[in-house]
Amino acid sequence: MRIWVFNDLIVFFVSLILAGIIIPQILLIAFRKNLFDEIDERKIHKGVVPRLGGIAFFPSILFSFALVVGFTLKYWGWEVGGIYFETVVPFYFMICAVLLMFLVGIADDLIGVKYLAKFVVQILASILIVFSGVFIDNFFGFLWIDHIYDWIGWIATAFMVVYVVNAINLIDGIDGLASGLSTVAFVFYTIIFAFAGQYVYSMLAAAGAGTLLPFFYYNVFGDASKKKKIFMGDTGALTTGMILVFCAIEMLHLGSVPVAMDYNPVILGISPLIIPLFDVVRVYIHRVARHRNPFMPDKSHIHHKLLALGLNQRIALIIIMLWSMFFIVINMLLSEYINPTFIIIADILVWVLVNVALSKAIARKEMVTGKSLFD
Repeated sequence: MRIWVFNDLIVFFVSLILAGIIIPQILLIAFRKNLFDEIDERKIHKGVVPRLGGIAFFPSILFSFALVVGFTLKYWGWEVGGIYFETVVPFYFMICAVLLMFLVGIADDLIGVKYLAKFVVQILASILIVFSGVFIDNFFGFLWIDHIYDWIGWIATAFMVVYVVNAINLIDGIDGLASGLSTVAFVFYTIIFAFAGQYVYSMLAAAGAGTLLPFFYYNVFGDASKKKKIFMGDTGALTTGMILVFCAIEMLHLGSVPVAMDYNPVILGISPLIIPLFDVVRVYIHRVARHRNPFMPDKSHIHHKLLALGLNQRIALIIIMLWSMFFIVINMLLSEYINPTFIIIADILVWVLVNVALSKAIARKEMVTGKSLFD
């Protein structure tokens, strides 16, 4: 295991350095070619900010991952640490799926792509993930279901891919939120995969974490007036979401390894994504209830509620990231003793109660100020 832990660190730092080099070059090109995010009443940021940061993600992750895996397999062989050829095969399909997301994301960031077209591409990408062999084949007690038929698993996998990819995309509303939550998830997946002996998957997650950190710095601490601030755009959100869901689904295949025997694999896979997954459902219901197009953006996300209460973006970011970590730790510990169905139900209740409390606080503030604070 020692060599693979070392590899996790190497791939992390290679991706971090590479993304740290690429992002400033993207900023330079964006300002020379006037490629900026449009400002409207829905946007929180002020000033012109490029939204092409996600272009750095896929090259950085792919280069660092392929480089370290290549060196490892060349000099230590296929069976180092229990790694075999069939373990690597799914990554070829995953790369194709991520590349589809990467390309449609670039198109959307540059010229715009209709949500229906993006949805079709996401379905195609989900089919590639199913072909990779990394698909949902066991619910591990969730809804009191264990093994399922393959065809049901294929449908569930396609749904999960589209669900997670869009959830990550839609949560990208304030500085550092999508990248921060995704980094937390990637770090968690890195640790779990490493302890489970799934070292190649651990390296993929480590590459994701390393790539997102430089972007997080420019996104959160960058100064727009000094041309140092950048957004990930759809390119980054779709790419990140695809890799995250690939890791989450692979978590469901850890049921037979020691690290997952004590913790429920469904909880291990889903918990790091709970905030964006729950938020997209609540926002969808919110829009439909108000007779709006559920696919059209507005200011109804959880971070908008916190901002409406007067919190600044960084405080809202910290609160949501800590909340995500809370879900991860508590859910993981509870999964030793409680059916995952009850854990998810408890998570939903906590989510609903917190949102109700925030809505009531916003309503009280609106009565005092006499103006609408939340869409």
